[in-house]
Amino acid sequence: MRIGELSRNTGVPVPTIKYYVREGLLPPGELTSPNQATYGEAHERRLRLIRALLDVGGMKVAEIADVLAAVDDPERPLHKVLGAAADRLGRDDVEHDDAESATARAVVADLVSRRGWRTHESNPAAIDLSKALAAMGRLGHGAFVEVLDDYADAAEQVARADLRYVDRRVAVESMTETVVIGTVLGEAVFSALRRLAHVDASAQLYGADGSQERKPS
Repeated sequence: MRIGELSRNTGVPVPTIKYYVREGLLPPGELTSPNQATYGEAHERRLRLIRALLDVGGMKVAEIADVLAAVDDPERPLHKVLGAAADRLGRDDVEHDDAESATARAVVADLVSRRGWRTHESNPAAIDLSKALAAMGRLGHGAFVEVLDDYADAAEQVARADLRYVDRRVAVESMTETVVIGTVLGEAVFSALRRLAHVDASAQLYGADGSQERKPS
């Protein structure tokens, strides 16, 4: 297909497609003449992945480029591809150096150790967790750590579900792409499901009219 057809199929403007090619996110088309190139289904699929990571995953172009480089590296183990995707989900918040931050880092290190997770407290996700817990502490919600293991239990279950889905993909090419989709877009799916569950749990606990339901004695 020509670039115009690729644009129509994906809804991505032609100038944007050319920009992705220049930035190395999208492979160039096959030249049929000095000024003409054709594109295939692989280009359309990659373009849809780029847009999903950008629009739903909230990633920046440079971050997407790093993730796609990991996907396209045949020597990169799937575990490393997953790590490359997960590491781009962190926030760029400034880390404070105060008592709450020190306490939060200790809590996260203890959590990782107790649960036997094969990672380290220097992992970007662990740093993000520390920042979130520290922020809660500054707001007077340090007691949130009391339910942290409940959240960890749920996170382990979701992580296993993610990887079960990845494991269904037989072809290596689709497996690497699925790792990225399951990690980045799965984050958005889980966040949306959590919000839906919040609405239901709140309605059950406090009642549809906003008043707390009384349990029968």
